[in-house]
Amino acid sequence: MKPRKGSMAYWPRKKAKKIYPRIKGWSKHAFDTSSLLGFAGYKAGMTHILGVDNKKTSPTKGEEIRLPVTVIECPPLKIFSARFYKKNAYGLFVAKDFLFKPSKDLQRKLSLPKKLSDIKEFDKINPDDYADITILACTQPRLAGIPKRKPEIFELKLSGTNKDKLEFIKTHADKDVSVEEVFKEAQMIDAHAITKGKGTQGPVKRFGIGLRHHKSEKGRRNPGSRGPWKAQQHIMYRTAYAGQTGFQQRIQLGLQIIKIGAKPEEINPKDGFPHYGKVRTTYLLLKGSVPGPKKRMILLTQPLRLPKKEAPLPTIVQISVQSKQGR
Repeated sequence: MKPRKGSMAYWPRKKAKKIYPRIKGWSKHAFDTSSLLGFAGYKAGMTHILGVDNKKTSPTKGEEIRLPVTVIECPPLKIFSARFYKKNAYGLFVAKDFLFKPSKDLQRKLSLPKKLSDIKEFDKINPDDYADITILACTQPRLAGIPKRKPEIFELKLSGTNKDKLEFIKTHADKDVSVEEVFKEAQMIDAHAITKGKGTQGPVKRFGIGLRHHKSEKGRRNPGSRGPWKAQQHIMYRTAYAGQTGFQQRIQLGLQIIKIGAKPEEINPKDGFPHYGKVRTTYLLLKGSVPGPKKRMILLTQPLRLPKKEAPLPTIVQISVQSKQGR
């Protein structure tokens, strides 16, 4: 039996190299000021809100609706280093990394050299000498109550000209960068994550092929045809077979930010979110679901596809804080 339409979707279905995603495509839309094009958060779980629908063309306009939302806890980020790119015949390459002095705790965990770059050298850098300037950001999981020995360090792009980027790095080098500086309520964003790992699974679960007739030979949960022979390997790679399922990098496009809150007590259930606990810092409520299990880092970025019109936010009447245990 052939796999159902669209079962390939992503290929190869192999494990991700890291537990957090790597962004290869960034938003190219114009922004008013220089800012980060992404931010990191930790998935706490899901809840639902009750709100009044404010969309003019909606059949439920003015009525109370129920929306499922994902809670992403977003503790502030630190700028770990500035990365400078130059261009040659083969494209961009890293010409220089300027490492800022991290906290003693972080320096010990990451086994960094004691002698780091001098901040005076950073002021002498000419932005016109480089093709692009990015940053390496560092998470602070302990602020969110996540017991991680090492924080995540990942690359984020900046909007604006090189001069604006350099100015942004200078002003935020010794400060925390909050999620309110990057995103705003009602806007659309993309979520990049590593999905929940499920190990080796058969073709029925992995590709969604149908079960064969109960009288079929050589297995009921196997594909009915191996397809045409191809060279020495014989079996085409498109044939549905068992293999690694989950723990793969995926992107969820066009998620709307329903709320950015600084008061965790507004969303925390009394017994906390299952397998996560209670939210302690700034959080986002995203409409719908986000890939990945609890406590996994989610990278939120400016949208690759801008919507024609920003959808109005519902007027929040109630955020559910009932217990999520046993679900």
